[in-house]
Amino acid sequence: MWTPTLNDSAQPKYLALVEAITRAIESGELKVGERLPPQRRLAWSLGLNPSTTMQAYREAARRHLVSGEVGRGTYVLAGSKEATLFRLKQPSERPALIDLCTNVPVTDEDSQDEVLALSALINSGQAQRLQRYLTTDDLAVGRAQGAAWLQARGLSVPTENIMLCNGAQQGVFTALLSLCQPGEPVIVEAFTAPGIKAACRQLRLPMHGVALDRCGILPEELDRMARATGAKIVVLTPTLQNPTSTIMSPQRQREIAEVARQHDLLIIEDDVYGALTSSPPLTRLLGKHGLLVTSLSKTVAPGLRVGWITAEPSVLERIDPHAQATHWGVSPLCLSIACQWINDGTAQRRLAWQTEETTQRWRLAKKTLGAALYQAQSPSPHIWVTSSLPSMKLAEACRAAQVDVVPAEVFAVKDHDTHAIRISLSAASNRAQLKIALERVAQIVGANGTLQIEQDGSTFNR
Repeated sequence: MWTPTLNDSAQPKYLALVEAITRAIESGELKVGERLPPQRRLAWSLGLNPSTTMQAYREAARRHLVSGEVGRGTYVLAGSKEATLFRLKQPSERPALIDLCTNVPVTDEDSQDEVLALSALINSGQAQRLQRYLTTDDLAVGRAQGAAWLQARGLSVPTENIMLCNGAQQGVFTALLSLCQPGEPVIVEAFTAPGIKAACRQLRLPMHGVALDRCGILPEELDRMARATGAKIVVLTPTLQNPTSTIMSPQRQREIAEVARQHDLLIIEDDVYGALTSSPPLTRLLGKHGLLVTSLSKTVAPGLRVGWITAEPSVLERIDPHAQATHWGVSPLCLSIACQWINDGTAQRRLAWQTEETTQRWRLAKKTLGAALYQAQSPSPHIWVTSSLPSMKLAEACRAAQVDVVPAEVFAVKDHDTHAIRISLSAASNRAQLKIALERVAQIVGANGTLQIEQDGSTFNR
């Protein structure tokens, strides 16, 4: 049984255990898919209260390190590469370290929208209703407001083609869980979001990465991969792709849609960043071959855990035949605020503010980093930065300069030699802090030579 050595520090024991789990994953002592000891047994061996190990396992799951399933136990969800993104920061590091790792929207410190929304609910006498399960009427309103939100993205979708979910990550996970069997191949971008990688690994779905360029995935590579693997499910982020921030061009969208028709593929489009742009979703060209997942988390408020899945009714029936699995975890409070904000224009106003702030931060990054930016045409909340240094060394050099970034390894589907890091521009608390961090990164990149790059397969040619 894996038994860790806990650091003797002033931090709570459950956090010390989470830290030990993180170290074990990073070192390879705990491997992907490996089962952790039962909570009570580990508590006994460490001399801890069982509630302490329970709290630690929950925190580790929240940080995407492990996944617990009732009756099966707790398993390592991601390897050391993913753990670098979600690792627990030491308290002593927090004051000096500028964290540009996590893709979270910028916080408007002057906003009173949340206070006003909660006050309105209390004053309306509806607060009691929020303690109950969602009703049929609640779900109907949620689908209708989802249709209104999608309309702004250029999608005219009837409400029967919309399903509520508890955020985009849960939407993608549920779609994969319902549409795929363990061991079934899934096609993704050669560099893809850690959440997508984690979902595939948790569901035991082997991933096959398709090469990208600055216009999106390559249609000939998608065609080749579909033939080689027999995969029928594809997961893509065509707009502000994470991590490269590329936007699929209109011509490329048409080419990808044609490949999907030829091979009868179902493309799951993660459109969580799409509202920050004027680029229309790929799904509009896909018909029965498309499924779009979106939410308000990256554009309006991360705490509103509300999202929508849109697809043909026949596809939605496969995902949730009993209309329970997707909306069951949606909070009545979150749904009420989300619907209120979409209906009264608050969501659109907050989106406009987020878009403007993202644009200003992206322009600062473009000015500071110059040619090191892989995608320098469209404002994005995250950027892909290149250097002559290997990505892990580049990330380590940034961290030594008190800037925390994410190396390319975290996003790669297979081994590669890409010299790049992802920087979340929206993670900084303000533009002044971001400017300091970007200037430090620019010194590191400039000292080691900037590269002009194109993608070829899962590697970048230098």
